[in-house]
Amino acid sequence: MANVPVQRMSQLMAKTLRDDPADAEVLSHKLLVRAGYVRRTAAGIWSWLPLGKRVLANVERIVREEMDAIGAQEVLLPAILPREPYEATGRWEEYGPELFRLQDRKGGDYLLGPTHEEIFTLLVKDQASSYKDLPVILYQIQNKYRDEARPRAGILRGREFLMKDSYSFDTEDEGLAKSYALHREAYQRIFARLGLDYRICAATAGAMGGSKSEEFLAPAEAGEDTFADCPNCDFAANTEAITYELKPVDATDIPAAEDIPTPDTPTIETLAASLGVPASATLKNLLVKVDGEIVAVGVPGDREVDMDKVEAHFAPAVVELVTETDFAARPDLVRGYVGPQGLDKVTYIADPRVAPGTSWITGANKAGTHTKNVVAGRDFEVDSYVDVVVVQEGDPCPKCGTGLVLDRAIEIGHIFQLGRKYTDALKLDVLGQNGKPVRVTMGSYGVGVSRAVAALAEQSADDKGLCWPREVAPADVHVVAAGKALQTELALDISQKLAAAGVRVLVDDRAGVSPGVKFTDSELIGVPQILVAGRRAADGVVELKDRRTGEREELTVEEAIARLTA
Repeated sequence: MANVPVQRMSQLMAKTLRDDPADAEVLSHKLLVRAGYVRRTAAGIWSWLPLGKRVLANVERIVREEMDAIGAQEVLLPAILPREPYEATGRWEEYGPELFRLQDRKGGDYLLGPTHEEIFTLLVKDQASSYKDLPVILYQIQNKYRDEARPRAGILRGREFLMKDSYSFDTEDEGLAKSYALHREAYQRIFARLGLDYRICAATAGAMGGSKSEEFLAPAEAGEDTFADCPNCDFAANTEAITYELKPVDATDIPAAEDIPTPDTPTIETLAASLGVPASATLKNLLVKVDGEIVAVGVPGDREVDMDKVEAHFAPAVVELVTETDFAARPDLVRGYVGPQGLDKVTYIADPRVAPGTSWITGANKAGTHTKNVVAGRDFEVDSYVDVVVVQEGDPCPKCGTGLVLDRAIEIGHIFQLGRKYTDALKLDVLGQNGKPVRVTMGSYGVGVSRAVAALAEQSADDKGLCWPREVAPADVHVVAAGKALQTELALDISQKLAAAGVRVLVDDRAGVSPGVKFTDSELIGVPQILVAGRRAADGVVELKDRRTGEREELTVEEAIARLTA
C-alpha cells in the first residue's frame, strides 16, 4: 500500500474552539466549526478547512465510485449559465427569488446554476443524433447556488453547496425506468458506505417537474423535512407527498341544510364551543388568492391547511392569503362565516376528507350565522380535490391503515423521472430505428455531497464531539503525544510507520498544549481510532481507544501497529 503523508497538528490550519459559535443552532454546525472543519465566510457561504476538505473529498470519492460503477460518465459544466435555456423551460420565473440572477457588463442575463437539467439537455442535443448514441448517463460534482431567504444550520442550508447531479437520457420510457432503478440502487450503496441511516420516501417533484420522484432522507433532529413512516408496512413518504383516496359516503338520511344563529363565533374554536360539537364536525374554509383570483380551500375544522401543498398545487402561480382589502371588495365573503354553498366567482378546492356525502357545519355567508347539514356534492360542488391538510401523527397509512409515525430528516438525495418536460422545451430528438425523430426521455438524480457531511455529523456525534465512520473520516488514526519529548518522539515514529503501511494518520505533536486539551481535541475531531503515547511510552506501551465505543486497550508499539495495519 502506498505511503501517505502524516498530517501533523503542529502544522495543521485547524483551530479548535472550546465554546459553540454564538449563531449555531444545530449540532453539526456547532461541532464542525468547533473541531476546525469549516469556517463561515458570509451568510450561507462556508470555507472548508483541511480536515473538512478531507471528509468532503471522501464523500465525493464514494459517490464517484458508485456512479462510475453504473456506467455514468463524469463531465464538468459551468456554474454561471445563460438565461435563455431556463426561460425556455419556464424555470427562470418558476424558481422565483431563490435563483441567483446576474448580468454581465453588456446587460446579458445569467444565473448561478441551482441544477443543470437544461444545460445537460443541450449538451446531449449537441452530441447525440441517433438512437445508437443512447442511453447515456452523465454526471458532475459541482457547487450549486440558491439564494436562501434565511440561510441557517451551517452547511445544511447554505447559499452555496456541493452536489452530485446526474442525468439519464433514453429513447423509451422503459429505458428511463431502468436508469432510474440503476440510480436508486447506486444511492443505496452510497449511503450504506457513508454509514448513514436513511429512508427512501415518496416525494413531490416541485420545480423539477416529472412523474415519479423519491427522496433519500436521513432522520435527524436538525432535519427540515418531515416524513411519515408506517410501523406496519413499507410505506414511507415526505408529508408533502402523502395522498388519500377519495371515499364518497351515503348522504340519503341527512336532513336539509339549515341556518343556525351563531353570534360571535368567527373561529372554529368558538363555533365548536358554542354548539358543543367537536371541531371535526365543522368545515374550515381558508381563502387565498392565486395570481389575484380568490380560491377557497376546504378542510375539516380540526385540521390545518398545509400552504406548501396549496402552493405546489397551483405552481407556478403566486399564492397569498386574502387581506382586509380583499374582503372589503367582496362583501359577499363574510370574514369568519364563509361557507362553500352559494359562493359566487370563487374556485373551491377541498381535501379528500371533504368527500361527496360528508356533512358539515360551516359558515352561512352572513355574519353571526352558520349552516348545519351542509353536504358535499348536494349543497355545494368541489372544483378539485387536493390533499392539503398538514399530516398529523397517527393519521392512517394510505397503504395499510396503521397510524403513521412522523419524524424529522435531512434530504441527502433525490431522484426524478422527469420524462419529456425538458426535452420537449428544448426539442431534443434523435433519429429512431425507423429513421424518424424520437423525443428523448430524461431522469434527474441528485446527492447532496456537502449535506451528507452535515447529516453524518448529526447522526454520529456524541456528547464529546464528532465520530466519523472510517470511510469518510479525515484520518484512520489520531495519534496523541501526551506532551513530553520521549512521548512526542514515539508518537512521530509510530505515525511514520503507520503511514508507510498506507494508514492515514493525524498526529497531535503540538508543543505547549496540555495532555487534557489534546485528549479533548481528539474526541472532538472524531477520528475512529485514537492512539496515545502517554505515561508508559518509555516501556514501549501505548493506549488504543475506539472513538465510538470508548473501549481502551494497552498494547506494545508493535501490537498497535499490527492492529492498525491489519
